Amino acid sequence: MSKKPTDGAQERPGRLKQIRMVAQVLRQADPKALPIVAAAAVGTLVVVILIGLLIGQLWFFIPLGVLAAAAVGMIVFGQLAQRAQYKVIAGQPGAAAAILKNMRGGWTVTEAVSGNRNLDMVHRAVGRPGVVLVSEGPRSRVGQLLGAEKKRISRAAQQVPIYDVQVGDDEGQIPVDKLQRHLMKLPRNLTKGQVAELNDRLQALPRSMQMPKGPMPRGAKMPRGPKPKMR
Repeated sequence: MSKKPTDGAQERPGRLKQIRMVAQVLRQADPKALPIVAAAAVGTLVVVILIGLLIGQLWFFIPLGVLAAAAVGMIVFGQLAQRAQYKVIAGQPGAAAAILKNMRGGWTVTEAVSGNRNLDMVHRAVGRPGVVLVSEGPRSRVGQLLGAEKKRISRAAQQVPIYDVQVGDDEGQIPVDKLQRHLMKLPRNLTKGQVAELNDRLQALPRSMQMPKGPMPRGAKMPRGPKPKMR
């Protein structure tokens, strides 16, 4: 009677397959990426072995160097893969929402609280800084959407700070790959209890987003968020 494979045996092929798939995407996006990963890992191994030679404990530093090289290689691989994924979703409707939903730090994200038929939209993120309204679309069109949404929630937000961030490639806008870093720099104005109370008030508001009239632009899709870095 054959034995059932253990959970670890079931998970390992999936993990390796995932790494191979990401590596293929990374190779297509940037042919130099995988050589950079390899160089970082080999360079780390060489440095650790040289240290072992200098202090006369090579037997100990060889396995240590292998572990350090693997760790450095995976860190560099994860960073380059994340950059490649940002490039893939940049410019697609919903790219900013994909980034927001994958942020750490207790953020509550409500997608497309406001928008229009051009697929310009505003997303709402609530966290320790307060309320952050994040728009997607040309600067000439999203200003009105942000202003209307800010006015709509101002009474429920009361004295809580409301930030507005425009994501895009126009002057004064923030590229999608820098959105997470920008939000993490905002000051922490609220406690966790205040954030929960604020969320309750905002969730009680009726949604202003309506389906746009007329045909949707051809090929418009909501992208998936970037996968978390592999540890």
